[in-house]
Amino acid sequence: MSILAAYMVPHPPMIIPEVGCGRESIIDETTKAYIEVAKDIAGIKPDTIIVTDPHLIMYGDYNHISPGQSAEGDMSSFGAPKVHFREEYDEQLVSKIETLCLERNISAGTLGGRKCGLDHGIMVPLYFIRQYYQGGKIVHVGLSGLHYADHYHLGMAISDAVTLLGRRAVVVASGDLSHRLKEEGPYGFDEEGPKYDARIMDVLTRGDLGEVLEFDESQCDRAGECGHKSFVIMAGTLDGLRVETKVLSHQDVTGVGYGVCILHPQGVDENRHFLGKYLDKEKNRLDKYYEGKDAYVILARQAIYEYVEKGITIKPPSELPSDMLNRKAGAFVSIHKLGRLRGCIGTIGPTKDSLAEEIIANAISASVNDSRFLPLSKEETDYLEISVDVLEEPEDIDDIHMLDVKKYGVIVTSGNKRGLLLPDLEGINTVEYQVRIAMDKAGIEKGEPVSLQRFKVVRH
Repeated sequence: MSILAAYMVPHPPMIIPEVGCGRESIIDETTKAYIEVAKDIAGIKPDTIIVTDPHLIMYGDYNHISPGQSAEGDMSSFGAPKVHFREEYDEQLVSKIETLCLERNISAGTLGGRKCGLDHGIMVPLYFIRQYYQGGKIVHVGLSGLHYADHYHLGMAISDAVTLLGRRAVVVASGDLSHRLKEEGPYGFDEEGPKYDARIMDVLTRGDLGEVLEFDESQCDRAGECGHKSFVIMAGTLDGLRVETKVLSHQDVTGVGYGVCILHPQGVDENRHFLGKYLDKEKNRLDKYYEGKDAYVILARQAIYEYVEKGITIKPPSELPSDMLNRKAGAFVSIHKLGRLRGCIGTIGPTKDSLAEEIIANAISASVNDSRFLPLSKEETDYLEISVDVLEEPEDIDDIHMLDVKKYGVIVTSGNKRGLLLPDLEGINTVEYQVRIAMDKAGIEKGEPVSLQRFKVVRH
């Protein structure tokens, strides 16, 4: 069997009458839609209910799947301790998902995680489901800081594990939409909030699930959504399948968006392998990106490729521009994968005999030694966007107002601690923020005496 149905659902605790105490009436449309979802699941009688949950333990580089035989939880933190759940986990299916993730280099499983109780991200859906269907074990899947493509890939592995074990399974993608729909709402208003809600509901209406991969992450952050990656995993479980969608409701009366949708697979459709299409599109974009790049970027790319693919540290080619072979300078190599930072390491001043050697060394370090990320794998090398910043000599400055986030990088020093931030970085819009991030990187506390330097870079 494969996935028999999938559902987009929200998880506002107030929708549970014991929590809402009457306030739930303002989202009655969502409640009615939830009941329809619960009845749909009851009609299918699945062996396993797979729930993707934004409130499960979350890691930056790993999707946690709850281990163990069972878990419990209640709504006591929302004033309703008598609303209690005890659920059995489908250990065999969890094990199969974990095995496939290991084979496919998907960063997901039960490792590094503690046994977690049930949270409201899963208990709210279960509140409705268990009124109509008491059967079926649970698989509880968390989100991570990884890219949308990684979550989609995980969804594909989940679907394949279900098929291999012959499970009758449904997927419940738990997640609210934007939290920034109204000024009077709990998180205020952002213009990206209504845009996100309108677009995701349109995607679900049309069933064009591949589009979930193309949402801009910075715009999603501004919208304050909590469920997008949950919906992406759900889309991955339906990869290669024709889908009939039924949007049941969309409400935004509280300043937070709640969407409910049922998705029923209708058979195989080879034109709906969306991850492959997305990655092919990204490869084509990167081919064009590198066509216009100079020797600095090409050298960094070659250094990364040869080291990650073959374990070889290249030598500077003799045909490089003389500036790269004869000049010494500090340089930073930044690596982005599918639009997200994947590594960045550099040197403030020269440490090698030539700029070319500096770039090679820092390119390799950025790919395997950046402590914020796992080392690059061979599977990732086709999807890397690489840039090189060559630093000019830093100069001392007396005042923060001598900085310009677009024009100058900053070096903040306090005793033996020193932090650097490059210029013209996305999301860095004020010099105060620029300095604060540089201080944080160095572990410099607010109030410690600091000295400032600024520098220019030539970005390649």
